[in-house]
Amino acid sequence: QVQLVESGGGSVQAGGSLRLSCSAPGRIFGRSAMGWFRQAPGKEREFVATISRSGSNTVYADSVKGRFTISRDSTKNTAFLQMNSLKPDDTAVYYCASKSQILTAPVTMEERAYDYWGQGTQVTVSS
Repeated sequence: QVQLVESGGGSVQAGGSLRLSCSAPGRIFGRSAMGWFRQAPGKEREFVATISRSGSNTVYADSVKGRFTISRDSTKNTAFLQMNSLKPDDTAVYYCASKSQILTAPVTMEERAYDYWGQGTQVTVSS
C-alpha cells in the first residue's frame, strides 16, 4: 500500500502563510506528477495545484493563483505547497496525490486521474 504523508497544516490568521509538505516513496515520486486538492466542510474536494514529473509545468486553481506555489524536491521525494496571503475561504483539509506520468504528458486537474493519496492535513484560517 503506497502512502503519501502530508504535514505542515495548522491554524493561522488571515493574511498569514503556511507551507505544506508531502513525502512519497522514491519509486513513486520519481515517476509521478504531484497534486494538491482540498475539501472544505460540506463541500466536494476540489483541485488546488499540480506540478509535472519534471517540475517544469505547474497549474493552479484560479482561486489560489498568485498566492500559492507548488514545488518539488527530488532529492527529498517531497512536494510542497507554499500558501501565502491565506483567507478564511482557504480553510479545508488539504490532500496531496500522485499520478504516474510519462515525461511528455500534460498535467491534469482531474481528481480521478490520480493514483495515490495522502491522509490529509487540516488548514484553518481565521479572520
